[in-house]
Amino acid sequence: MRKMYFLSLLGLFFSVNTFAQKVAFEEYDLSNGMHVILHQDNSAPLVTTSVMYHVGAKDENPERTGFAHFFEHLLFEGTKNIERGDWFKIVSSNGGTNNANTTQDRTYYYEVFPSNNLELGLWMESERLLHPVINQIGVDTQNEVVKEEKRLRVDNSPYGQWNGEVFKNLFEKHPYKWTTIGSLDHLDAATLQEFQDFNKKYYVPNNAVLVVAGDFETTTAKKLIADYFGTIPRGEEITRTVIQENPITEEINTTFEDPNIQIPAVFTVYRTPAMTTRDARVLDMISTILSDGKSSRLYKKLVDDKKKAMQIAAFNYSLEEYGAYIVLALPLGENTLDDLVVEMDEEIVKIQTELISDKELQKLRNKFENQFVNSNSSVEGIAGSLATFYMLYDDVNLINTEIEIYNSITKEEIREIAKKYLNPNQRLVLDYLPKKDKA
Repeated sequence: MRKMYFLSLLGLFFSVNTFAQKVAFEEYDLSNGMHVILHQDNSAPLVTTSVMYHVGAKDENPERTGFAHFFEHLLFEGTKNIERGDWFKIVSSNGGTNNANTTQDRTYYYEVFPSNNLELGLWMESERLLHPVINQIGVDTQNEVVKEEKRLRVDNSPYGQWNGEVFKNLFEKHPYKWTTIGSLDHLDAATLQEFQDFNKKYYVPNNAVLVVAGDFETTTAKKLIADYFGTIPRGEEITRTVIQENPITEEINTTFEDPNIQIPAVFTVYRTPAMTTRDARVLDMISTILSDGKSSRLYKKLVDDKKKAMQIAAFNYSLEEYGAYIVLALPLGENTLDDLVVEMDEEIVKIQTELISDKELQKLRNKFENQFVNSNSSVEGIAGSLATFYMLYDDVNLINTEIEIYNSITKEEIREIAKKYLNPNQRLVLDYLPKKDKA
């Protein structure tokens, strides 16, 4: 039995070390300002082609919110050489998959093809960049798609509006105060010219990073990239100014009524620093201590032992310029939202005043090591990480070294960062309630 156990551990060791190998990559710039990152992995006959644009909800006109997310949909409508409605047909008929997503900070498009279709993936992304067809038919069509998405995911989804309520109260001036999906009234009011101008400003090679990851030959890939992307004209330079928020100095209390829920929730939310900072990473660790798994402090106390909450969570919502540290709970039985806030605060005070144990620190490091290994275990995941670390962190090699930052965080730092950011006078408290009947 001991021999079997030893062999199992040995197998796990080699498995982890195999997947945790350094991610090799090459990066360079085209003359038009487009950044290119190549990661060659010939272990499976698949290749990912992806482009990330440095445009998200925070880059929008406050009177035209939702544009970045709208373009995530609109730029699948068709191009000069891809007929309207044919994009997904081309991808699926060639054995591929594709998708896109938008955040407050960036928009990301990607395809995964059998490796013999590398050229197809590059051609399609170059078409999206060089020859998009932005006309009234496409705008009207995608307007209806976005409206349905908002109805499904936000308006009619239980707890679907918490994000908008949190951020509009946490930020006064910064564009993080509106949601990525934005205002449907703004989209309805926008002219075709406004959509075309948005595309011209942000969908340019000098505002993008192209990642090719997977099974390809480097010389061939570079030639194809030069052929399809090298001649695309450079766009106007984009200037960005970080809008500074005034610090929160006293607790903000607000309520929201959701017609789609029967059980209330409470959110305690603290404004936190940018994702690139060491402090943000320490806050990631604090959230793991509080609510990651059934042995975490908040779960064990409020769900298992005291049975005051049916659900509990704590997480650091990190963004490029600011972040939000969110602790939330749903009460069980007759327990009130105020009861839950008192209990949650007690656990935060413990972190602020007592050092975590050596065992807890090692458990934290093990969890983050596991997350690091998993994030680099697929070519598709590696492509997304390479693009993100370039675009939002300005350091591609963090794909290999970020785990060293987490492993260097000390117990003392955890205590001090909790004391620095997680205080009642620095937060928003949102009572998220079932909507009362008008009768």
